[in-house]
Amino acid sequence: MVIFVASCIHHLAGTAAPINPLAPLCDSSTHLSAIAAGSAILCLAFLGFDAVSTLSEEAREPTRSIPRAIMLTTLIGGVTFVVVAYAGGLVFPDWQHFSSADAGTLDVMQRAGGAVLSALFTAAFIAGSFASAMTSQVSVARILYAMGRDEMLPRRVFGALHPRFQTPYLNALLVGAVGLLALVISLDTASSMISLGALIAFTFVNLAVIKHFLVDGRACGSSAWLRYGLAPAVGFALSLWLWTSLSRTTFVIGICWLVVGLAYLAYLTRGFRRRPPELDFTEEALVAPPARTEPAH
Repeated sequence: MVIFVASCIHHLAGTAAPINPLAPLCDSSTHLSAIAAGSAILCLAFLGFDAVSTLSEEAREPTRSIPRAIMLTTLIGGVTFVVVAYAGGLVFPDWQHFSSADAGTLDVMQRAGGAVLSALFTAAFIAGSFASAMTSQVSVARILYAMGRDEMLPRRVFGALHPRFQTPYLNALLVGAVGLLALVISLDTASSMISLGALIAFTFVNLAVIKHFLVDGRACGSSAWLRYGLAPAVGFALSLWLWTSLSRTTFVIGICWLVVGLAYLAYLTRGFRRRPPELDFTEEALVAPPARTEPAH
């Protein structure tokens, strides 16, 4: 990314045509609905911060290091996205002339740095995709392990650890097998589904902040209402707004998945007649997971 930004600066310095520094920020031909649609899909780019939380059991001083890592990941990622997108917008302001929507990034690379930068980008893209896939697989495997350990899923499978490496290896294999669906599912559908799940989580997290601090904690004062009332309320409203930009297919698949989840919850709770199992998020559980024991018969 540093090489890309440097290549953009070099390209712009050698351009005789006048440069409008505000061109990437105020394009009158771009409608707000298009920006919302892109935002609803690309919010998945920020999902790295919640993946950090799934590695609490591997972290030193998790109550201190995990929150710092989440905030730094979000801030550094956001700044990086803005800088790179702004540089690309200056180099290729006529985005309507991309060779194709899928090849837009390669067109920007070609103009900024020629064949050398395009080849470097392709290599970095493959490496980055591999690293991202591994991170996602590890985090999801850990979530499934926590659910299996706390008996929200069958413990013999999802709560099992490898006898030597002490990792949830069955979950890793399962997530890898599900990941092979990428061979038959389009990227648009997959990214929209991920974004739907992210937006649902973001929506209810904002509501949870309000309930935890203002309702349950009875926080008072202008600072508390600003931090725990106004800020999450704005986040809640923006998340709902982005919901409206997702496709109908995304909602159909998401609702079907929700029905499956509700059916399994009904099974766990014997028709909603008892409380469901709860995940243990205490510091003791994060630092030292409970020893594996056979469930009572």
